[in-house]
Amino acid sequence: MLHDPFGRRVDYLRLSITDRCNLRCVYCMPPEGIPLKPVEEILTYSEFLRCVLVAVSLGVRKIRVTGGEPLIRRGVVEFVRRLAAVPGVSDLCMTTNGIGLAEAAVPLRQAGLRRVNISLDTIRRDRYAEITRRDRLSDVFSGIDAAVSADLLPVKINVVLLHGLLPGEVDDFVGMARETPVEVRFIERMPVGCLPSEGYVSADRIRDRILSLPGVRPAAGGMPSAAVTYEVPGFAGTLGIISPISRKFCSDCNRLRVSADGRLRSCLFAKETLDLRTALREGKDDRDVKALFLRAVAAKPEGHDLCGGSFTAEPMSRIGG
Repeated sequence: MLHDPFGRRVDYLRLSITDRCNLRCVYCMPPEGIPLKPVEEILTYSEFLRCVLVAVSLGVRKIRVTGGEPLIRRGVVEFVRRLAAVPGVSDLCMTTNGIGLAEAAVPLRQAGLRRVNISLDTIRRDRYAEITRRDRLSDVFSGIDAAVSADLLPVKINVVLLHGLLPGEVDDFVGMARETPVEVRFIERMPVGCLPSEGYVSADRIRDRILSLPGVRPAAGGMPSAAVTYEVPGFAGTLGIISPISRKFCSDCNRLRVSADGRLRSCLFAKETLDLRTALREGKDDRDVKALFLRAVAAKPEGHDLCGGSFTAEPMSRIGG
């Protein structure tokens, strides 16, 4: 098993399979998007699979497929099928903006995907178009319904808390959790991407709103998560809070990240990354690839220093959401 210098077990690998996205969220990209990596610099599915095989041999058990937007990369369903067939992978999930899920949910579930997280910062059409610069909210709603029907459970809705959040928007999501079997998770925005130092919204006010609901209680059981989750009597779903800034959870961090262009990152905010792509393409054997994973684990910091002004200006579409 992999353990970092602070005794944390590292068993979770996130794969960003593309730096491309079909949205232009205001906190992630400028309206024109960002310069994309040439296709030849993006890892092939076979190269990603080799990374997974090496990581699993070292004790990684959970794999998350991310992007950019992973559903816009061709062949993603078959790639999920190959990942699901790797002995030792006990949890296989995906983060998506949900636009392509209406068609992909059933094939992904049949391929072996266990569950999905769907990024959705508002359920109001005008606000969605303002935030994402695209009018695709109806597609996301269809994707959520398809994911629930396909048993990609629990379906988690990731709501980034944005400056300018309207008072009723939190209640919109409370209503969603009341009526729909999803886990709505309010997430403090981290200083990544566009205007990194602006727009922080603490989750404390949202936590107070959740705790005001009649009969609310901490959710029982479930998988280990960065979220603090609450159940409310009569609700079909649950509500959660992820507070990477105000109540950071670095002491429980168990993850590594591989970017679309093959950079291995030990922390979302790490300034130094390791070059997996070169090792893979220069014919290095598995011992050399393992050595890079071991170096990454050994270099994991004890925690981020976002409050001290340390952040990366890279957009999440490049790092992997």
